[in-house]
Amino acid sequence: MRLAAVDRAARRLGLAPGLTLADARARVPDLAVIDHDPTADAAFLEKIADDCDRWTPLVALDGADGLVLDITGCAHLFGGEPDMRARLLAHLKAHDVGAIAVVAGTPDAARALARAGAGGIVPPGGEAAAVAGLPVARLDVDAEIVTGLSRAGLRTIGDLAARPPTPLAARFGMELLTRLARTLGREDVRIVPRRPLPAAIAERRFPEPIARAEDIEATLGLLADDLALMLEARGAGGRAFEASFFRADGAVRRLTVETARPSRDSRALRRLYRERLDALADPVDPGFGFDLVRLAVLRAEPLTPAQVSLDGRAVEEEEVAALIDRLAVRLGRARVLRFLERDTHDPERASVLVPAADPRVPRLASPHPPARAPALARPLTLFEPPQPVEALAEVPDGPPLRFRWRRVVHEVARAEGPERIAPEWWRDARPDGTPTRDYYRVENREGRRFWLFRAGLYERAGEGWHAGGWRERAGQASVGQASVATGWTEAPRWFLHGLFP
Repeated sequence: MRLAAVDRAARRLGLAPGLTLADARARVPDLAVIDHDPTADAAFLEKIADDCDRWTPLVALDGADGLVLDITGCAHLFGGEPDMRARLLAHLKAHDVGAIAVVAGTPDAARALARAGAGGIVPPGGEAAAVAGLPVARLDVDAEIVTGLSRAGLRTIGDLAARPPTPLAARFGMELLTRLARTLGREDVRIVPRRPLPAAIAERRFPEPIARAEDIEATLGLLADDLALMLEARGAGGRAFEASFFRADGAVRRLTVETARPSRDSRALRRLYRERLDALADPVDPGFGFDLVRLAVLRAEPLTPAQVSLDGRAVEEEEVAALIDRLAVRLGRARVLRFLERDTHDPERASVLVPAADPRVPRLASPHPPARAPALARPLTLFEPPQPVEALAEVPDGPPLRFRWRRVVHEVARAEGPERIAPEWWRDARPDGTPTRDYYRVENREGRRFWLFRAGLYERAGEGWHAGGWRERAGQASVGQASVATGWTEAPRWFLHGLFP
């Protein structure tokens, strides 16, 4: 058992991470110890990262106890880098979070200085001088490389920077030079933010936190108007919007709204968020109030003014899209679905259900489009799986004369077919040997219409039709009794796949 972390009081007593628990208790008998919980630590760091979104939308995790913020273009909003750093540290301290903050030109330089305990602001171009006295271990390279550098007498980053790069690369690899260049500020690399950068952002900060529902709704309306102007200037519309509510105690609540088509209508966005807030099972708890409310466009697409058609179809499409948006917000995105056509002759794969708010995509093309005969009309809904029936039919490929389904016998008055559908062997290899199907549209004497199919084909023999293997006249070798390629089966069976209205 070893110490994973120590607080300031324990550090003043000479304790440090990595020390065995027995040695620590020998030095401090009344030591208070708590089991290490890495999962809780990671969740707490994620919570701090969410709260840091108030300073910049580009926040990345750095190990188990660090964050990297890209404040490029954001510092002037808080009075400059010194004021921004001071406000950030004061905000974290108010929530009992101790931190060391460094502002530098590259993420690697800021990381090395912060982990060395040297806070502050590095002037532009001063990274090399600031990190020269740090040990080479701050380059975050392998321990073997650090050991090799120490044996060679290169113990600080300054010692390493004074050496020619060619021998270092030959002995320790290019990774060391890359880390060195980034830490010295000679090479910059962008961070990978934990959240994608929004297409547009509008926000309101409040000197005094707000808590009333009316104030929150009014703020969202103002932000929607701001976003509408931004999107109009770009000729775009939003497909996904996210409202973020930053509480004064550091908690963050986010609400996402998606639209069926690109939109920059602020009034429609207000209605959607009103529906979203009303439909929440867990209402937004303002606590001590929100000191920052932000509305962001997560996904934007080009939007051109729509020309109203003479038949009014454009108005109808807009109304349907608005209805889809309201239903998706109230019931959930996964509960409002639409059918997407697939390029296949298999009725079970002819369509797929997707969220109605998804972008309009073309039908899914088959890699080998089948050449099919003119398709018969098919039911809108199918049984899954198809229901077996007992049928009497003429062989080899005649329609059913009568069939029994759910203990009721139906006499067939009219029939159309067959529509022959073979398995799609190029899509996937089905181990069950799915046979070829012959579909028929039949109508009984009462006028009810059914969609039935025969699974498998009757096989030819020299003297007639059989349900077994295919035996040629001249006594040639028999063919297997189940083949996906030909569709022959031992005993074809009948199934009911759908009902016509």
